[in-house]
Amino acid sequence: MNFDLPSEIVIKLALAVVVGGLIGAEREYRSKSAGFRTLTLICLGSTIFTIFSQIIGAGVASGGGNPDRIASNIVTGIGFVGAGVIFKGDNSGSKVSGITTAAMIWVTAGLGIAIGAGYLLVAIAATILILLVLFVFMLLEGWIDRINQIRVYKIVCIFDDEPIHRYEKLFKDNHLKFRRSSQRKSSENMMTGEWVVQGSEQNHRHCIRAVLRDQTVKEFEF
Repeated sequence: MNFDLPSEIVIKLALAVVVGGLIGAEREYRSKSAGFRTLTLICLGSTIFTIFSQIIGAGVASGGGNPDRIASNIVTGIGFVGAGVIFKGDNSGSKVSGITTAAMIWVTAGLGIAIGAGYLLVAIAATILILLVLFVFMLLEGWIDRINQIRVYKIVCIFDDEPIHRYEKLFKDNHLKFRRSSQRKSSENMMTGEWVVQGSEQNHRHCIRAVLRDQTVKEFEF
């Protein structure tokens, strides 16, 4: 039995650990569900499957087998892992979360396939691009969030002649777009209104400050 491990395979396995570790470290830093160890193992596992796909495929190719079958099934299998991360979501059930982490699982598996297939420079270049997207685009997202935020305002106030329209005028005065989602009056002579409000962070802040100063407001969620 030959226990010699080709240096080419050693290099591939080592690179898979480094690539998976770099991407996993970014996810771990942001406290995501798939972090350092998970993405390292995904990249390493994809590399191993691809290597064995080539080795086994070389032996069955003459018999009509498909040498790419094992590697192609990685894409199918990794989809179940990504779906589990997305469906985990948050506890409220009102927001889908984990999509970026699921995409990272998918692309990390792709990097592992590239490494296992021998495209080391492609995998390294792709890793650099992925890290640039994660860090640079995060700054861009922060800038977009400052100029355009969507919030849900829930105001419970004492009922009077026009409680709802008073707050909608406040939204307009602060240059906020809004859509009324519900309004109801309780038996305690209280009015509850809910709006989906959109605008810049600064305009939201001014509006929130004005609502908090309103003595007729009993509850305010934003």
